[in-house]
Amino acid sequence: MDRQNTIKLDDMVPSQIVKELDKYIIGQDKAKRTIAVALRNRTRRKRLPENIRDEVSPKNIIMIGPTGVGKTEIARRIAKLSNAPFIKVEATKYTEVGYVGRDVESMIRDLMSIAVQMVKREMAEAQEDVVKRRVEDRLLDLLLPDLKEMPPEPAPNASGTTELQVANAPGAFSGAAESTREKFRKMLQAGAFDDKEVEITAAARSQGIGIEMMGSGNLEDIQEAMNSLGSIFGNKAKRRKVTIKRARDIFTDEEMEKSVDQDRVIDEAKERTEQMGIIFIDEIDKIAGTNGSASGPDVSRQGVQRDILPIVEGTKVSTKWGIIDTTHILFIAAGAFHVAKPSDLIPELQGRFPLRTELDDLKTKDFFRILKEPENAITKQYHELLKTEGVDVRFTDEAITRISEIAWEVNTTSENIGARRLYTIMEILLEELSYSASELSGQTITITPAYVDQRLNDVVSNQDLSRYIL
Repeated sequence: MDRQNTIKLDDMVPSQIVKELDKYIIGQDKAKRTIAVALRNRTRRKRLPENIRDEVSPKNIIMIGPTGVGKTEIARRIAKLSNAPFIKVEATKYTEVGYVGRDVESMIRDLMSIAVQMVKREMAEAQEDVVKRRVEDRLLDLLLPDLKEMPPEPAPNASGTTELQVANAPGAFSGAAESTREKFRKMLQAGAFDDKEVEITAAARSQGIGIEMMGSGNLEDIQEAMNSLGSIFGNKAKRRKVTIKRARDIFTDEEMEKSVDQDRVIDEAKERTEQMGIIFIDEIDKIAGTNGSASGPDVSRQGVQRDILPIVEGTKVSTKWGIIDTTHILFIAAGAFHVAKPSDLIPELQGRFPLRTELDDLKTKDFFRILKEPENAITKQYHELLKTEGVDVRFTDEAITRISEIAWEVNTTSENIGARRLYTIMEILLEELSYSASELSGQTITITPAYVDQRLNDVVSNQDLSRYIL
């Protein structure tokens, strides 16, 4: 399915990409168009002659808007849509490196790690039938240890002498043995032996490929390198007693690992990371200095910006899979920019994010559409959750309108947290129903405006209470 999505994206024009995003994200048409053009340009770049392709750099984007209006969701959906290596990082995570922060280059190592897992999974899925057969053969060897390979039988040839039958070459079974083995195979496939215990020899699972460079002295990276050393010297095979069901999982992992060419995985993952990788840097406004101050926390913030700059401009980063060139990775930054402004970023970093798109505050009509239209709408989620208890919950359009009005009102009078406000309101609204759902099995509950007012009016009207509860 992932490969189909990749092919589909290559054929998508920006309007089709926007249409796909519309399934999950309400409004923010300008931001969607900007993202769609950036994605389409990557597809166009792949079709360019090689001598021009390297000259075309990605147009990095800054999304500006308050929390909860869809910045992160847009990035998450385009990652799924493009089947590209994608990682979301918090800019504040890189402050005070060596104490509580992380080395900025770790975002590239994490992106490459995701790409390796993605490619390995795809290649393993392509070998799924072969792997399944090998796993069954290993399980049958455990279940039928006394079914030895039959020796080759002599067969007369045209000259009257005898020669070995090719069908009875080493590894082949006699007719009776093969028949027994196939009967057991069918029983194995039907799950007849799932609870039977067998003794297997299983190697400890490898934690990674190679050893990562420890240039930064970051504690997390040093620990990972130590784990890699342990996987080289300490992973000895062990005899274990497990059920056939568990043995199937262990053997599947082992055979999947054997069926995948690790060098090919790394080469493909490196290509995807360098050419199609996407890094979403959230909360970038938190590392922007204010009013040109050169003291206090602004020094640390500007330090993080200077560390991020070469990664965004294009540099080579050492990872345990080799050197990764970041020149053509697409960077999407996002922030509320309530206090700082994009112009407060250092000029060099501003220049590496040429595209700016502003996301709008959510209004009542936006909340209504968010509650009703997306495929993962929260009203649909609660309907399915309570359906597991036998309760059929239905929301009238008038009730959804009232919930939308309350969400907008609370966001206006207190902190504006965008669509995230809906989660809090819906939880308070359906708290009593969720608590007693098991006792209401078989009933249909209709949520009306009167029910919404009954549950929420007291909280909304009391400003002090709403600050703590909503």
